[in-house]
Amino acid sequence: MIKTKSVHSPIEPEDGLRILATRFRGRGLPTSRYDIWMANLGPSEKLLAGIQSGQLNWREFARRYREEMYQSDSLDKANASIKNHGQKFTLRLLQELGSREDVTLLCHCAEQEKHCHRHLLAKILTGRIG
Repeated sequence: MIKTKSVHSPIEPEDGLRILATRFRGRGLPTSRYDIWMANLGPSEKLLAGIQSGQLNWREFARRYREEMYQSDSLDKANASIKNHGQKFTLRLLQELGSREDVTLLCHCAEQEKHCHRHLLAKILTGRIG
Protein backbone atom coordinates (compact mmCIF):
# COMPACT_ATOMS: atom_id res chain seq x y z
CA MET A 1 0.00 0.00 0.00
CA ILE A 2 1.23 3.48 -0.89
CA LYS A 3 0.92 6.03 1.93
CA THR A 4 2.14 9.57 2.55
CA LYS A 5 3.55 11.27 5.60
CA SER A 6 5.74 14.14 6.76
CA VAL A 7 9.34 13.06 7.33
CA HIS A 8 9.04 14.79 10.73
CA SER A 9 6.03 12.71 11.86
CA PRO A 10 6.58 9.80 14.24
CA ILE A 11 8.12 6.69 12.68
CA GLU A 12 5.77 3.71 12.94
CA PRO A 13 6.29 0.02 12.04
CA GLU A 14 3.31 0.14 9.65
CA ASP A 15 5.14 2.77 7.55
CA GLY A 16 7.01 -0.03 5.83
CA LEU A 17 9.63 1.28 3.40
CA ARG A 18 10.07 5.00 4.11
CA ILE A 19 11.06 6.95 0.98
CA LEU A 20 12.14 10.57 1.23
CA ALA A 21 10.74 11.91 -2.06
CA THR A 22 12.27 15.40 -2.08
CA ARG A 23 14.76 17.11 -4.38
CA PHE A 24 16.77 18.28 -1.35
CA ARG A 25 17.40 16.09 1.68
CA GLY A 26 17.49 18.94 4.15
CA ARG A 27 20.36 20.02 6.34
CA GLY A 28 20.50 18.28 9.66
CA LEU A 29 17.89 15.66 8.76
CA PRO A 30 19.11 12.39 10.27
CA THR A 31 19.20 9.47 7.84
CA SER A 32 17.31 7.46 10.47
CA ARG A 33 14.15 9.41 9.48
CA TYR A 34 13.92 7.52 6.14
CA ASP A 35 15.11 4.30 4.54
CA ILE A 36 16.02 5.71 1.15
CA TRP A 37 16.23 9.16 -0.40
CA MET A 38 14.92 9.37 -3.97
CA ALA A 39 15.57 12.96 -5.06
CA ASN A 40 14.25 12.19 -8.55
CA LEU A 41 10.72 11.95 -7.10
CA GLY A 42 10.75 15.55 -5.90
CA PRO A 43 9.76 18.50 -8.09
CA SER A 44 12.56 19.94 -10.21
CA GLU A 45 14.53 22.81 -8.76
CA LYS A 46 12.77 25.25 -11.11
CA LEU A 47 9.29 23.95 -10.28
CA LEU A 48 10.02 23.97 -6.55
CA ALA A 49 11.23 27.58 -6.76
CA GLY A 50 8.07 28.54 -8.69
CA ILE A 51 5.66 27.21 -6.05
CA GLN A 52 7.71 28.50 -3.12
CA SER A 53 7.94 32.01 -4.59
CA GLY A 54 4.22 32.15 -5.39
CA GLN A 55 4.83 32.42 -9.15
CA LEU A 56 2.85 29.18 -9.63
CA ASN A 57 -0.50 28.33 -8.11
CA TRP A 58 -1.19 24.81 -6.82
CA ARG A 59 -3.14 23.72 -9.89
CA GLU A 60 -0.33 24.72 -12.27
CA PHE A 61 2.29 23.20 -9.98
CA ALA A 62 0.37 19.90 -9.90
CA ARG A 63 0.05 19.82 -13.70
CA ARG A 64 3.75 20.50 -14.23
CA TYR A 65 4.81 18.02 -11.53
CA ARG A 66 2.82 15.24 -13.21
CA GLU A 67 4.46 16.13 -16.51
CA GLU A 68 7.89 15.98 -14.90
CA MET A 69 7.24 12.54 -13.49
CA TYR A 70 6.86 11.19 -17.02
CA GLN A 71 9.85 13.01 -18.55
CA SER A 72 13.40 11.78 -18.60
CA ASP A 73 16.13 13.36 -20.75
CA SER A 74 14.66 16.86 -21.00
CA LEU A 75 14.26 17.10 -17.22
CA ASP A 76 17.84 15.98 -16.62
CA LYS A 77 19.08 19.02 -18.57
CA ALA A 78 17.02 21.33 -16.30
CA ASN A 79 18.64 20.17 -13.04
CA ALA A 80 22.17 21.10 -12.13
CA SER A 81 22.59 18.56 -9.34
CA ILE A 82 20.22 15.57 -9.50
CA LYS A 83 19.36 13.60 -12.66
CA ASN A 84 16.22 11.52 -13.29
CA HIS A 85 17.43 8.83 -15.76
CA GLY A 86 14.44 6.67 -16.59
CA GLN A 87 11.77 8.02 -14.27
CA LYS A 88 9.05 5.68 -15.55
CA PHE A 89 11.09 2.68 -14.44
CA THR A 90 11.34 4.13 -10.94
CA LEU A 91 7.60 4.78 -10.84
CA ARG A 92 6.81 1.24 -11.98
CA LEU A 93 9.19 -0.20 -9.38
CA LEU A 94 7.53 1.77 -6.58
CA GLN A 95 4.11 0.80 -7.86
CA GLU A 96 5.09 -2.87 -7.70
CA LEU A 97 6.64 -2.52 -4.25
CA GLY A 98 3.47 -0.78 -3.05
CA SER A 99 1.38 -3.71 -4.26
CA ARG A 100 3.48 -6.11 -2.15
CA GLU A 101 4.23 -4.14 1.01
CA ASP A 102 3.70 -0.80 2.74
CA VAL A 103 5.57 2.11 1.17
CA THR A 104 5.40 5.58 2.74
CA LEU A 105 6.30 8.64 0.66
CA LEU A 106 7.87 11.35 2.80
CA CYS A 107 8.31 15.10 2.35
CA HIS A 108 9.31 18.02 4.57
CA CYS A 109 5.80 19.51 4.43
CA ALA A 110 3.67 19.31 7.56
CA GLU A 111 1.53 16.19 8.00
CA GLN A 112 -1.74 18.11 7.48
CA GLU A 113 -0.51 19.96 4.35
CA LYS A 114 -2.90 19.19 1.48
CA HIS A 115 -0.83 20.95 -1.21
CA CYS A 116 2.23 18.70 -1.19
CA HIS A 117 3.74 16.80 -4.09
CA ARG A 118 3.80 13.58 -2.04
CA HIS A 119 0.01 13.36 -2.45
CA LEU A 120 0.32 13.86 -6.21
CA LEU A 121 3.00 11.18 -6.36
CA ALA A 122 0.82 8.74 -4.42
CA LYS A 123 -2.00 9.31 -6.95
CA ILE A 124 0.41 8.66 -9.82
CA LEU A 125 1.57 5.41 -8.21
CA THR A 126 -1.97 4.16 -7.65
CA GLY A 127 -2.91 4.82 -11.29
CA ARG A 128 -1.67 3.51 -14.62
CA ILE A 129 1.90 4.42 -15.50
CA GLY A 130 2.50 4.70 -19.25
